[in-house]
Amino acid sequence: MAKINITTKGGDKGTTSLGNGVRVAKDDRRVELYGTLDECQAAMGLARATCLSPKTAEDIFFLEDYLFSAMAYFAECDFPEPDPMIMENVSSRVSESIKEGQIFVRPGDSSCGAALHLARTIARRAERIATPLYREELITEKSYAFLNRLSDVIYIISLKVDEEEKEAKN
Repeated sequence: MAKINITTKGGDKGTTSLGNGVRVAKDDRRVELYGTLDECQAAMGLARATCLSPKTAEDIFFLEDYLFSAMAYFAECDFPEPDPMIMENVSSRVSESIKEGQIFVRPGDSSCGAALHLARTIARRAERIATPLYREELITEKSYAFLNRLSDVIYIISLKVDEEEKEAKN
């Protein structure tokens, strides 16, 4: 088995490389953005690990996978721009299966739902981090809209999860 060396020492002076090779400070807003999306993806992984519904776990996995590509795009790798319509399509499909919608919820009705709410709040932070990048035209309207839709779709899936788990307990 080959040894994997993850220590490059390239960041020892407070910089990191974007996907295009340009070195930037580790607190650059782009790095903050894709780092925050990385946190969001980790919370979604926690949600998927605790999810009781195989279909919902598939939806969460799809979002995790799509978010990986979005992070690469924001890190200026050669990946396609994230599409808000992808999020809207998932949101529409999932919302059609929810019996009761709520506007405000208190996270904690299920482990999976609580992890999704954590992911949702992290996605909202990513959107706030992206706002100055959007204003300064460093990211496009389309990619900014994706970030807005991301928290929406995570929210709607959290409602579905809590509904499913409530039904399973009855």
